[in-house]
Amino acid sequence: MVLPLSAAMVLGLFGARLGRGLPPSIAVPLLSLSALVTALASGFVLAVAGFIVLAQLPLVAAVGGWSAAAVRSGEPVPVGVGVLAGLAVSILIGSALHRAVRAGRDLADAALVCRRLGPGAQGLVIVEDDQPDAYALPGVRGRIVVSTAMLRALPVDERRVLLAHEAAHLALRHYLYVELAELAAAANPLLRPVARAVRLAVERWADEVAAVEVGDRRLAARALARAGLIRANARAAGAGQIPAAAQTAVDSSVAVRVRALLAGPPPVRRGLVVAVAALMVSTTAAAARTAHQTAHRFERAEAVYTSPR
Repeated sequence: MVLPLSAAMVLGLFGARLGRGLPPSIAVPLLSLSALVTALASGFVLAVAGFIVLAQLPLVAAVGGWSAAAVRSGEPVPVGVGVLAGLAVSILIGSALHRAVRAGRDLADAALVCRRLGPGAQGLVIVEDDQPDAYALPGVRGRIVVSTAMLRALPVDERRVLLAHEAAHLALRHYLYVELAELAAAANPLLRPVARAVRLAVERWADEVAAVEVGDRRLAARALARAGLIRANARAAGAGQIPAAAQTAVDSSVAVRVRALLAGPPPVRRGLVVAVAALMVSTTAAAARTAHQTAHRFERAEAVYTSPR
């Protein structure tokens, strides 16, 4: 039980640093997958601890067909620890289900908005609006939505950056990575810093794609800074909200991302990648070992229950 929970703590402590220190195209899938694996493993071991204590109750043992004494004679789980683990995993399952339902609702809303917007050239829809907005709506046929106010506020070359950024969100399915990380964080609150790191890293990934497409990192940084300032001023003046599932270039950690663009692409640190991969493997192995030991424990308890007196 200790290793999966320790892995969640390690990821929570160093997730933001990993998100900044690795290229976004590596950091996003690596952190999303590691958060999901860790959340599943930690939830599983908590559930096992709670069930072992519950299984020692005479009524539960009689219904299950195993010996409560034999379950108790295995590796001990303190009653207090088991009760807390059972309560915790029940609450976290509810939190994860709530997050999953919310994500499904957001995607359905995004799909409805896309349908209302109608077709656009290469998925681009320009809306007549005095509020400067630009965002990507995910879905089977996602849309890039840009307001006329935002287009008027940017020079032509900076518009290319903005559109390339939003197109990258759709092409690379960034919303799925964000939702996986958010779901993992709902199932294990220790992973909330990882979810924030993934959300920032997908924006930086789209920034990098846009910079490559226009061939000028300074231009990309300038476009991001200008669009971010325009959007911030509009929000301060009470601009309307964009759909919950939308991913936008100009509302998330603009200053950090501008500095990252000006600093150049981060190097691939293979040591960090290997360390996170090793943590995932060891966490999975620990959960598998717990499953094997628990199965053996109950097999023995069932054998004792059914054996002749």
